[in-house]
Amino acid sequence: MRAIVITRPGDADVLQLRDVPRPEPVADLVRIRVHATALNRADLLQRRGGYPAPFGVPADIPGLEFAGEIDAVGPLVVTLRPGQRVFGIVGGGAYAEYLITTERMAVTIPDNLDWLQAAAVPEVFMTAHDALRQAHFVAGERVLVHAVGSGVGTAAVQLVRALGGTSYGTARSPEKLTGARDLGLDVGLAAATWSDELAASNQQVDVILDFVGSSYLGANLNALAPRGRLVLIGLLGGATAEVDLSVIQRKRLQIIGTVLRSRPLEEKIVVTQAFAKQVVPLLARGAVRPVLHRVFDLQAAAAAQQYMEQNANFGKIVLRVTA
Repeated sequence: MRAIVITRPGDADVLQLRDVPRPEPVADLVRIRVHATALNRADLLQRRGGYPAPFGVPADIPGLEFAGEIDAVGPLVVTLRPGQRVFGIVGGGAYAEYLITTERMAVTIPDNLDWLQAAAVPEVFMTAHDALRQAHFVAGERVLVHAVGSGVGTAAVQLVRALGGTSYGTARSPEKLTGARDLGLDVGLAAATWSDELAASNQQVDVILDFVGSSYLGANLNALAPRGRLVLIGLLGGATAEVDLSVIQRKRLQIIGTVLRSRPLEEKIVVTQAFAKQVVPLLARGAVRPVLHRVFDLQAAAAAQQYMEQNANFGKIVLRVTA
């Protein structure tokens, strides 16, 4: 099969399209013929040598999500059959024509999504949905989503709306805020002045989904209402910060750290099954939808990653693997 291989740590030019052995399903594994996958920041980190793949997945083939059809099944598979359309997350290996995963990590694709749309769903909607679940978000609460134009940001805004909350979002450009408003964003805030804007309006939020980290920490704590919850999803703005613990204590705040790729398999299965039960029905009836920014062919994966590094995308960058 064809796959994009990281030949050595480095810039995007280290990615090469090569022929590699096709994996064989055993036990409860299914083999999926991948029609499309999508880019994630972790792919860039892995390519640079800063985010090694977890044990049991290809170490040199990136890709954390897939949309495809079941090609073959192991002898212990009971729920899936060849020909079924499925999508999901994996620890790596999705920049390829085939991959294997346990049947419990493959979710049936709603009929209203094509391959490219389906590929833009798993990582961002599972991450956003899981973050809201960990924050114990309930209808009526106010949720601030940083980097609202990112893939997870666009998913989170839609989920907050669909689940009965009020969404606030930050972005570096007015265009991304406009795009987020089209998805249901209630209050748009400029990334450079968001904390001042909230303070000037005397508003606080109940939940914050943060991809920035240390450079936003103090402002995040100030922006939270009493008993508010901060979910740290990414650390693009740094991992080390000083914090005024008295703010956390006085407001009875919670800070929740989360990752997805490096979790144990059983935890990923829980996340996947919650997504299947609670988010897929929303997708099926159009209450939430994938946001595609641009599509590249598999052989142009290096160009796709270079494009992602420009931070110009609103929503997902997708790779078309097979027709």
